[in-house]
Amino acid sequence: MAIIATPPESVPGLIKELGERGCRAAVVITAGFGEGEQADGKALQQAMLEAARPYLMRIVGPNCLGILAPHKGINASFAHLTPLKGDIAFVTQSGAVATSILDWASARGIGFSYIISLGAMSDVDFGDVLDFLALDPKTHSILLYVEAISDARKFLSAARMASRNKPVVVVKAGRSDEGAKAALSHTGALAGSDAIYDAAFRRAGMLRVKTLDELFQAAGTLATGIRVQGDRLAILTNGGGVGVLAVDELIDVGGHLAELSEATLARLNAVLPKAWSHANPVDILGDASGQRYAEAVNVLLDERGADALFVINCPVAVTDSLEAAQALITTLEKHRLPVLTCWLGEGAPAEARRLFAEKRIPSYGTPEQAVRAFCTSPATVAISEPLWRRQRLFLILLPSTRLARTRLLIV
Repeated sequence: MAIIATPPESVPGLIKELGERGCRAAVVITAGFGEGEQADGKALQQAMLEAARPYLMRIVGPNCLGILAPHKGINASFAHLTPLKGDIAFVTQSGAVATSILDWASARGIGFSYIISLGAMSDVDFGDVLDFLALDPKTHSILLYVEAISDARKFLSAARMASRNKPVVVVKAGRSDEGAKAALSHTGALAGSDAIYDAAFRRAGMLRVKTLDELFQAAGTLATGIRVQGDRLAILTNGGGVGVLAVDELIDVGGHLAELSEATLARLNAVLPKAWSHANPVDILGDASGQRYAEAVNVLLDERGADALFVINCPVAVTDSLEAAQALITTLEKHRLPVLTCWLGEGAPAEARRLFAEKRIPSYGTPEQAVRAFCTSPATVAISEPLWRRQRLFLILLPSTRLARTRLLIV
């Protein structure tokens, strides 16, 4: 494999020389191959592809960050960090997004199987990479940052196969007309109609998120290995106000508040003070000790009406946030229900968050982030998605390489 970072005019000749020497792949970092529909750049890109064709050489890029494969010790990029080894693959058209998520993940101990920056996708595209990742044993989940799709049929086929085996989460840039124009000037990508992309992602079984923050949170959740099997959430908190905020966000994003059974309420009455909320969210009051957290969590993890438990801690002077975190960790060793946490603040919860990361327990900075992560779990979305949307939506693809020309037919 060759890494090319020379002026664009020199690239076609270098590709030819490399092919003659037996090189089978090239990562072209250089920009200047038709971004913004520049005619001279397009001609250079075509010359590069024609130089590679006789040797069956595959090209990643141009205008890309490169490829990182931590399990193989490969860093064929100009990223500022080498990622930790993990089981998440991140595929992106934007090198800046790649370095951003790499920096965010490294600070949280999150690793990757691959980080692949595709750039202008002159040759290797999302379909090619998804075909590979779908069967890669080191990859357990896939994140995508998409500006445009170059081959609609190949992408949909590969995406459907990948999403049947692994969670695939995608964020699509260029949703607005102005954003689509910005994407064109950035990588030369023709973004096309956002409604068509949305339908294609749904049909392929992928989960679409709207923002980079949601993509980051999805990465953090997937790295813990938890898999939520429904949309009913139980909430435990030592602060009533943040519990209410969590409920508001849950309803806004389409989740449901779990209904606590009479048996669960009776067990909670036996271990909690009389002034507790007697409902979900379970407010165990501001003076809740680690033992009170453990006793309440132990009860809620047996609640069959809940698909996950969200535990919140607000720092107060009369109790220790770290003690509460340690009690939660000890309790969770005996149960399998998915649990998300939010230890609010900056200084006080720092050690608790470190312990959660060490034990692979999902941890978030705000209740809203945690609830969105819960409601954007692939399994949660599949269950809450209306049945008619899952069964009656079909894409009729015309003989075209652009999703912008795709017809959407609902039957």
